Amino acid sequence: MSSTETATRKEVYDLKSYDPKRSIGGLLSRVKLEIAAALDAELAPLDITGAQFVILMSIALGEADSACELCKGISYDPGAMTRMLDRLERRGLVRRVAHPNDRRTSNLELTAEGKAVYPKLRASAMKVLNRFLRGFTQKEARQMESFLQRMLENA
Repeated sequence: MSSTETATRKEVYDLKSYDPKRSIGGLLSRVKLEIAAALDAELAPLDITGAQFVILMSIALGEADSACELCKGISYDPGAMTRMLDRLERRGLVRRVAHPNDRRTSNLELTAEGKAVYPKLRASAMKVLNRFLRGFTQKEARQMESFLQRMLENA
């Protein structure tokens, strides 16, 4: 799209049309809260919370290998993150390993038990998302993903 097209394109919201509860931001917030609650309920039999799943997933996918990286990636308070990691470590799902070049830092990795439970957690998350996408075609879901990705690129 040329800069002329961008400059002449009308804004999506104006003072008359903006309704915080029906806006993209309001709807995304409500959907996120509902997905989080549904994920907590789905994971309850595994004694895992949605927040713990996000941490385990981040470690499993190699997106984060330290508490600091996890905090940045999911906007979590460092103290709360330490307590969450302590719980996951006590459960035998995560272990802290000394960083080879920095004694003040620990790397995080999934234990054998963490790696074994991760596919079940992933299946639970897919089940929840598929429930929220009931009535959508795969094409519509991919389109929504594309739209959300574009919004992230605009951030």
